[in-house]
This record gives sequence, C-alpha cells and structure tokens, in this order.
Amino acid sequence: MHKFILMEENYLTYPKHFVAVDCIIFGFDGDDLKILLVQRNFEPKKGEWSLMGGFIDDKENSDQAANRVLNTLTGLENIYLEQLNTYTEIDREPTARIMSISYYALINIQDNIQINEKYSAKWFDFKDRPDLIFDHNVMVKDAVLRLRRRATTRPIGFELLPEKFTMKDLQNLYEAIFDEKYDKRNFTSKINALDVLVKTNEKDMSSSKKGSFLYTFDEEKYNKKISEGFMFKI
Repeated sequence: MHKFILMEENYLTYPKHFVAVDCIIFGFDGDDLKILLVQRNFEPKKGEWSLMGGFIDDKENSDQAANRVLNTLTGLENIYLEQLNTYTEIDREPTARIMSISYYALINIQDNIQINEKYSAKWFDFKDRPDLIFDHNVMVKDAVLRLRRRATTRPIGFELLPEKFTMKDLQNLYEAIFDEKYDKRNFTSKINALDVLVKTNEKDMSSSKKGSFLYTFDEEKYNKKISEGFMFKI
C-alpha cells in the first residue's frame, strides 16, 4: 500500500498533457478524391476549416476514440480506419499541450451518408481543399502518402467504390488517388492480372449506348491478396 501511494505521489510531480485523435476522412464520388472537413465553431481559429477530432476519454483507447469521432460525424460504423502517426510538437496548439494521434478513413460517399449538421462539415475536392488549422495540413499530407503506399500493396476499392462498378470507375479511383492519368488498356490488363474482380452480366448504360460491364470484388481472393501482400504498379 505504501509503495502504491509513493508511486502515485511521484506521478503527481510530472506534467499533465491532453491526448486527442484527428481523423482524415477520404471519400470518392466516382470521379474525384474527396476529403471531409469541419468548420470550427469555437476559438481559437473559429470559422476556419479543420479535421474532425476529439479527446480520448478515460475509458477508451485511441482506436475506440477515432471510431467514436467518425460515428458522431457520419453515423457510420465499421469504417476502414487506420492509425497514421502521432504529432507531439510543443506548440502545435496554442491553448494547451495537446498530443494528437491521427487516423485516416475511407468512405464511399455514394452511400447517401447523413453528415451531422452540428459540425458544419463539408466534402471538398482533395485538390481544392482549403488551408487547415494548426498542423492539420501536415496530417493530410502524411495521410495521402500513406493512402498511395497502401494502393500499391493492396487492391484498394471495397471501401471507396459501390458494390458494383465499371472498370472506368476503378481507373478513376486510382487516377484520383495518385493524381495521374493511365492508359486504359494497360490499366485493365494489370487489374485483370490481380484476379480479384468478378465480371457480372449487368451493364452501366449511362456512359454509352453499348454500356460498360459492371464488376464486383471477389472478397475471398481480395482478402487473400491483402494477407499475402503484393506490389501493384501501373
């Protein structure tokens, strides 16, 4: 008992810091990569654009906190969420010593997501996003670099595309992630070589009179590719 009290007294001599999570939320609308931002409604930096974040509660870990933040904003659960980095610069926020653990999330925004109006959130084209507060621009830069690395080591798609999609939709996604244009035949050939798609008998007739075949992901093969690891370069 005495030892426990002594330890507690020792802890009291150390400085106390806050720990938060910040979420970089990526979406895809079929053509462009998007990012979901919130307009800050309190000082400092009131009225400016920010990532969605919050403090970690006493009875949750950082993963749980990030999931709670995302659910509060979007109402969604089981979102693809990956821990990115920890930001501990002494002066990263002017109000207190706050360390932040960042996460990035992938959302298919064609699923009619109901964004919580309380947070004045808005989807921006990634290329046309506004300047962000504090070190949030650095977090976004780190997140898109991670997203691009992930897209070369796993067949990204389940999280950002609808259940059925055209080959053009998939090519648009990769072009949006890497900010590059690809040759259609070369892209299709390399995607087919991965052997993770199932071609359906259905067509999307909105693009041409002939229409474009719709595909789905073969979940079993998709998960196997992820577990085995691979390199996908166009």
